[in-house]
Amino acid sequence: MRKTWLIFVNEYKRHVMKKSFLFGILSMPLFVGFMILIGVLTVWLDYNKDPIGYVDTSFLLVNAQQLQPEEKQLFPSVTAISFESEESAKSAMQAGTIQAYFILSDNYLSTGEVTMVKDSRTGSNASGDFGDFVVYNLLQGKPQDIVTRLSEGSNLIIRSLDGTREMEADNWLSIMLPVLSGVLFMIAVNISGSYLLQAVVEEKESRTMEILVTSVSPEQLMIGKVMGNLLVGLTQLAVWILFAIIALMVVPSLLPIGEVPKIELSYLLLMAATLLPAFVMVAAAMGAVGATAAESREAQQIAGWFTIPIMIPLYFTTSIMYNPNSALSVGMSLFPLTAPIALPLRAMFTNIPVWQIILVITVLCLLAVFALWLSGRMFRLGMLRYGKRVRLREAFERAK
Repeated sequence: MRKTWLIFVNEYKRHVMKKSFLFGILSMPLFVGFMILIGVLTVWLDYNKDPIGYVDTSFLLVNAQQLQPEEKQLFPSVTAISFESEESAKSAMQAGTIQAYFILSDNYLSTGEVTMVKDSRTGSNASGDFGDFVVYNLLQGKPQDIVTRLSEGSNLIIRSLDGTREMEADNWLSIMLPVLSGVLFMIAVNISGSYLLQAVVEEKESRTMEILVTSVSPEQLMIGKVMGNLLVGLTQLAVWILFAIIALMVVPSLLPIGEVPKIELSYLLLMAATLLPAFVMVAAAMGAVGATAAESREAQQIAGWFTIPIMIPLYFTTSIMYNPNSALSVGMSLFPLTAPIALPLRAMFTNIPVWQIILVITVLCLLAVFALWLSGRMFRLGMLRYGKRVRLREAFERAK
């Protein structure tokens, strides 16, 4: 046990102390932040704060009022100026007073027809701001509760047929969490598995194994390496989750995204109970591939197939959301390689029978233990073979 612990600590430190590990940890939040910055910058570059004009020949917008600025609004709505005729609006636009003008048709209430006159400097926000301005003023004089409801829209609640499950449509975190956790899971598995796979193959190629096995058993060496590299991936995953929690706490105070929905503790425990054993199972299986491969390039090509089934539920997200109890949804939530993403996603939209949850977690735990045993067995068989692959069948033949 002490030797396994020493190998575990050494393997963990060896990767964590590298500059590439720090870069890998920071790459995800920096990439997300960069993409958000690019999005905001794109909107800002196409935003024009100059006023817009409008010609209302049907006198629908009498005594029109400007839109009230929202709290923490990054790009406030522009001012709308009324003109008596199109000629005066055109002159104002040519003089640079307004960036564009709109003409409401005489039969606007029946057709909704609006003509927009613009030039190259007109911002992309002009048409949207004018649409909000028209709606806001057409609702003036109506009771405030009606104005609020028509402006904000309906709060759709999705309820299962048996009435045991409800979810509000604006609970975006509930929908995004399984998908994001699945993406992070695949990234962490690839990182941990790649570390383990490369370490095993490189030590085989450099014949370091011949020295190591004189002091420790192959099982001790492989378990230490597997657990050490798994902790490397979990460390990255934990740091990314910490960044996400901080972002969810800070961003609502800076941007108007509304209140962050709350997630039930039982759901988080379900995610942990499925992701952790699946994490061990896949990474250990990739370690077994590294122990059987003759060279690192061959091992990396084979290991890539382990992550393909994990991604499958992401392509069926809509189907799982609308039909969580269909044969496809249930099948993917029970199959070990697709369960880490499919089961939590399905649990968001229906009450999963307890026996299914227990079955999935039990199978994942058993497969994780089996993958650890198999990686140790394949490592023992392949540690002194150079330039020759070890067949999977040999592990079970020697185990008899």
